[in-house]
Amino acid sequence: MSTVTQNKLSGASLPLVLKHAAMQEPALEKIAGLDSVQAVVAALAQAGFGIEATRVLAHALPKREAVWWACMCAAHTAPPNLPDIDRKVRELAETWVRQQSMEAARAAMDEAKRTGFQSPEAWTGVGAFWSGESLAPMDVPAITPPAHLTGVAVAGAVALASVRADTSRQPQRLAMFLQSAQDIAGGGPGRLLPEAS
Repeated sequence: MSTVTQNKLSGASLPLVLKHAAMQEPALEKIAGLDSVQAVVAALAQAGFGIEATRVLAHALPKREAVWWACMCAAHTAPPNLPDIDRKVRELAETWVRQQSMEAARAAMDEAKRTGFQSPEAWTGVGAFWSGESLAPMDVPAITPPAHLTGVAVAGAVALASVRADTSRQPQRLAMFLQSAQDIAGGGPGRLLPEAS
């Protein structure tokens, strides 16, 4: 008896994903008439719209998986001398992925603020926080974050990771990031080895 793993992209609403991915007309022309996230991502990647493909995936993956993907991309391009504060933010975001507690989400955001929001790691922390139950401080009534904010933060983390230190590596990095996301969507870990210097 065979078991079929449900792809985690299949539950995403393509029209909503495309709305939040905010693509320009040249990219939209390449995906006209396509009816699934997987087909859209493949068409964008083939046409050289790698960043747009990552934005689609950032909004299509479930929040937990999207934040994990951002962490994997950030870890891949992190330099050996990554500041401790950035490493801590990513570790806190990974903690949120494992526990999905508001405490972990708030801790990740607190550290992200300390970084000045300048690194891919900072945006993994923002993604964890924006995936939580409330944007409000603990002692006031909850303010539910708009659902698309996680994708915004994750797309930012992935884009920053793709150009870190050496922009000439972006095409190869994006190809690896897309493979990682597809692995995560299929239930895998999406891990990427640290990039060789």
